[in-house]
Formats: sequence, structure tokens, C-alpha cells
Amino acid sequence: MQYDATSPEDYISQVPEERQDTLKKLRKVIRDNLPKGFEEGMQYKMIGYYVPHSVYPDGYHCDPKTPLPFMSFASQKNSINLYHMGIYAKKELLSWFVSEYPKHCKRKLDMGKSCIRFKKMDEIPFELIGELTKKMSSEEWIDIYESALKKK
Repeated sequence: MQYDATSPEDYISQVPEERQDTLKKLRKVIRDNLPKGFEEGMQYKMIGYYVPHSVYPDGYHCDPKTPLPFMSFASQKNSINLYHMGIYAKKELLSWFVSEYPKHCKRKLDMGKSCIRFKKMDEIPFELIGELTKKMSSEEWIDIYESALKKK
């Protein structure tokens, strides 16, 4: 589902009430573990974490006016989805996450390229998400992003 929110607080206030505490907790875990050089705001109608223009003036190549996306999360119809571009771009990070996930959650990992879907709100592995959040610096993300652009 999409929400027309102007801030993370506004976004959370618009989701169904039974999900608000979970989203607040997810937001806190990410913010508490987010390396320097990233900022929080709204991107693509989700709560996003990105490299701001003050750190990376070139912005996102698809739209240079947009700060470089890194992570985001959203409340969808049947799940809460966490998007992490580092998992998609760095094979070692993906391998680490896939191997750690069963240590934190009994449910099978439901994942796409950069999207991790959580269908049971009470089974979100917040501690693991905190670890994942701090695993990549903004400098490393910029390097990986620029390397991928050069290959195109």
C-alpha cells in the first residue's frame, strides 16, 4: 500500500494501528544503528535512508535530484518490507544475512533481490536488522554504487 506521507512520523501515523508500534520499533533500530553519512526521510513513498546531496552531490543516476537510496521500509498489504540495496549489491553481505537469519527467526526467509518481507509482525528479527544496518558505511555504499555505474 502507498501512503501520501510527508515525514516518517506522518507515514507511521497513516498505517493501520496494529502495525504502528512495529514500524516505530523498526525505525528506532535502524536509526540507532545507521552509520554516519546517511539520512532519514521519505523516498518513493516509503521511509528511506539515503546518502544526502551534502555527502554525495551527484545523487541517484536515474534522477540526480534524488539523494542516493540505500535502505527503506514500507507497510504493504500482507507484510512489512525492508529494502536494503547493500544486500543486492554485495554478495558477501547477502551471504552473511542469509546465514544469520535462521539464528534469529524460525520462519523461512522471504526475500527478493533487495527486499525482505516480514508477514508476521511479532517475528521480525530486530536485532539482526540492527546488525545489518551498521554493516555498510556510506563511503562503502558510494564506492559500490559508483563501481556498478562504471560497468554499465
